[in-house]
Amino acid sequence: MKALVLRYITSLRLALVLGVLVLAFALNADFQRIAAGVAVFLLGMMMLEDGFKALGGSLLERVLAHATGTLPRAMGFGVAATAITQSSSLVSVISISFLSAGLITLQAGIGIIFGANLGTTTGAWLIAGVGVKVDIAAYALPLLALGAVLLFQRGDRSRGAGRVLTGIGLLFLGIAFIKDGFEAYSAGFDLTRLALGGVVGLVVYTGLGALATVVMQSSHATMLLVITALATGQISYDNALAVAIGANIGTTITALIGAGSANYQGKRLALAHLIFNITTALVALVLIVPLRFAVDGISDLLGIGEGDFALRLAVFHTVFNLLGIGLMIPLIPRLIRLLERRIATPLPSVSRPQFIAAQLGDFPAPILTALQNELWHLYRNAAALICEGLNMRLEDLRASKDVPTTVSRSRDAIRVDFDSRYQDKIKPLHAAILDFAATKASLPLPKPAQTRLQELRDGANALVRAVKAAKHMRANVQRFTRDDAGAITVLYDGLRTEIGELFFEIERLERLPESQRSALTLLEERAVLGQTYATHAQRAERLLQARQITGANAASFLNDARYAQDLLLSLLDAAQACLRERDTALAEIERLLENPQDPAEL
Repeated sequence: MKALVLRYITSLRLALVLGVLVLAFALNADFQRIAAGVAVFLLGMMMLEDGFKALGGSLLERVLAHATGTLPRAMGFGVAATAITQSSSLVSVISISFLSAGLITLQAGIGIIFGANLGTTTGAWLIAGVGVKVDIAAYALPLLALGAVLLFQRGDRSRGAGRVLTGIGLLFLGIAFIKDGFEAYSAGFDLTRLALGGVVGLVVYTGLGALATVVMQSSHATMLLVITALATGQISYDNALAVAIGANIGTTITALIGAGSANYQGKRLALAHLIFNITTALVALVLIVPLRFAVDGISDLLGIGEGDFALRLAVFHTVFNLLGIGLMIPLIPRLIRLLERRIATPLPSVSRPQFIAAQLGDFPAPILTALQNELWHLYRNAAALICEGLNMRLEDLRASKDVPTTVSRSRDAIRVDFDSRYQDKIKPLHAAILDFAATKASLPLPKPAQTRLQELRDGANALVRAVKAAKHMRANVQRFTRDDAGAITVLYDGLRTEIGELFFEIERLERLPESQRSALTLLEERAVLGQTYATHAQRAERLLQARQITGANAASFLNDARYAQDLLLSLLDAAQACLRERDTALAEIERLLENPQDPAEL
């Protein structure tokens, strides 16, 4: 019902905007130039954002992963990334993706959003300082030509650079169109006659700024319009200040709409954005008079002329965002508690995906981290089911100081509906992982990310194979390990001990910091497993010849030993996918061990 209402509101808004535009086009030809300028500017923003995703998306991810340990560093990243990309939406999407995947904290996400708000003010400085003061269209044309050439190249980076250059060219062209449109307006119609003073003007133009930002989905576009109008004398300075405040409010509505499909962490970040921008706007409205005096003083110190209202508006935009940051930083701990109270962490369900259901965008790091976490989720479900199906408990193995003794003492039958547990806790997660991996595999991910995606998907398949092998073993294990039946019980306890020791080793490796893990341990386990079936077969043959087990029991054991080997190898495959060491040197050692070459070739 909620989704239906949102679609209805979106459709109604679109119809209203299109109707107003068509009516305005019919009434005034100059408005067409302004509207076309806004459209070209927004198209340039989209091209610029796509270009930076292709060209520097992975770089932004790496910087974000290492630059958000403290609040000042997170804010610095938000400022720098937004200033470079001129896209607070791109920075916000990356931040929400990282937060949803658990790669950054909520505090770091809030810091990035605060910094991104300040970073957006660089756009106002560029437009006011350059865009309306030079013939910027002259720079747009060569940029468009160069960008078009690069767009038709084969390399991803070349096409990404082409999008960036084309985006900048379209931004410049859009600014030129809007500037020409307002200058044409000024020749035939004075828009300053619509100016409103006092509190009424403050409220009305703040509302218009918020509305324009919601309609265009871009505070940059709103600031472009108001700065260009101000530079051509089509809006009063006081009203322009109110529009700038409204633009900050409008960006929060856009963020809230975008967070509608995000997980609880994304919703928290969107609410933090709303609280910050609303608080900043209210403080700016209340303190508009002293803020204006402060802006005038700062402008005088910077040598900005009294009549250069466009640059003074850029100063105002920066000052009131800095004021908001200064007010909110001491309140961040309280803000986090409020967010966590208002948007509670959902209770985890072992039957449903916990990590890959989030809106993770198309950035490799959060995609792979979420998928790895979901694989661990599937591993825990599978490990618990395998252990209980074989008359063991995973928690006992975790705490064990002597796995063989722990296994030999596990005699009580554990009642578990194996098929029902598989249908409820294994199959849905496995299906979700496969769907998620298939969806993300269609993205233009770097080659290492594609390889890692395949490894994690194969790890999920391996866990399901391990569960099915345990199902085949279960009946005989239950039969021969509930009571001590002599030699056959010893043989089955040997199978269970091997499985228990591997679980113990995987759990030990998982608890270690990543820098201390070594996948070589698992490779050693794999080398040993290659000989286990032959060893079990020899033991069974000796016991059969000594008449300590029957031929029927020997046949059952040999079948189950084969299933046990399949189970162990599948568990090793899954563990290697989960615990794959990222260090390139160790990865090279693993490659050599898994694919040995003749020493003369090394």
